[in-house]
Order: sequence, then C-alpha cells, then structure tokens
Amino acid sequence: MSAEAITTVVKMMETLPDNAQSQVVEYIKNYIADLQDELRWDENFKKTESNLIQKARLAKQQMAEGKAQPLSLSI
Repeated sequence: MSAEAITTVVKMMETLPDNAQSQVVEYIKNYIADLQDELRWDENFKKTESNLIQKARLAKQQMAEGKAQPLSLSI
C-alpha cells in the first residue's frame, strides 16, 4: 500500500468518533489476520498440490483395479 493510500485512510478515520475508530482498527486487524491465514493456506497448498494430485491419481487407479476399499466413517 502506498503512503498516499495510508494517509487517505488515516484522514478518513480521523473524521470518526474515537469508539468508531477503535471498531475500524479492530476490523482491520481481524481482516489482515484472515488474509494472512489465507496466504499461508495458499502457500501450503501450492507446496503439496503435486503430491495431492499424485495421491488422487493413485487412488483413482486403485479404485478402477478393484484394490480400494470404502472407508468406514461411522461416528
């Protein structure tokens, strides 16, 4: 984010009452935390994507060959 964009956001927030500013700050903190989680998830998925594809192909092949057994998901 550019310094100009940050300045604009700060100026906008300064027009709000203190309690509203606190709400905006809390919202932004949560929003950024969620974005960081998503970025970590995307990065982890990219690291394992080829392995997941390989395992899915193997599972599909084993099902086609009759070598796979259904999972028992009873709770």
